[in-house]
Amino acid sequence: MTTILALDTSTPACSVALNIDGVVLEDFRMAPRLHNDLILPMVDQLLQQAELTLSDLDAIAFGRGPGSFTGLRISAGVVQGLAFGADLPVVPVSTLEALALEGFQKTSQAYWLAALDARMGEIYMAGYRVDKNAQGYQVECLLPEAVSKPDELPKFKQAFSGVGSGWCYEERLVSLLPEAPSHVLDDLAPRAACIAELAAIKLAKGEVVSAYDAIPTYLRDEITWEKQAPRIGKR
Repeated sequence: MTTILALDTSTPACSVALNIDGVVLEDFRMAPRLHNDLILPMVDQLLQQAELTLSDLDAIAFGRGPGSFTGLRISAGVVQGLAFGADLPVVPVSTLEALALEGFQKTSQAYWLAALDARMGEIYMAGYRVDKNAQGYQVECLLPEAVSKPDELPKFKQAFSGVGSGWCYEERLVSLLPEAPSHVLDDLAPRAACIAELAAIKLAKGEVVSAYDAIPTYLRDEITWEKQAPRIGKR
């Protein structure tokens, strides 16, 4: 049995999930500015619900960004502490990839331009093709992660549906596409449930890091992450 704990605090949403051999349990809440207060109690509650402890896990996954700088620091710090205390590997998962998977799950549409509002008139974005077969989900990155003002983006050759808060610039993004998107899901936020499902795929491929190397991806070069010894003890 493979069991993965996943968490995400990259946006105003706060979520925790457990992937237990493909069965996913999740606690998802819209909780702006409450992530620091909620995340560890949510982890404890979900583990208790599943009658598991950290020592029963195979890995911990987290939404490594892009997203809110403060939110990413919270999730990375918590993951570092939990993984260090329980001697577990960490699976970093792109929040944009998680959005693309969520869009696919809701619509079965394969091509997604995932975008998050980066403030200051910019968006974080990436393009994906998502599919599912007997082996599970398959996610291919077609456009690498980037941060840009929508007005500075080139026209896209591939048609995409849209997902994420960055589609607040829907008019501009649609003008860059070869055809109008069949879906625009601008109310969706990255979910720990999708991160947990993607993490299972990455764990099977060995795409893990140590607790010390569980760091956020900001995309903006001026933001750096200072690694520190984890201060959260074994739970």
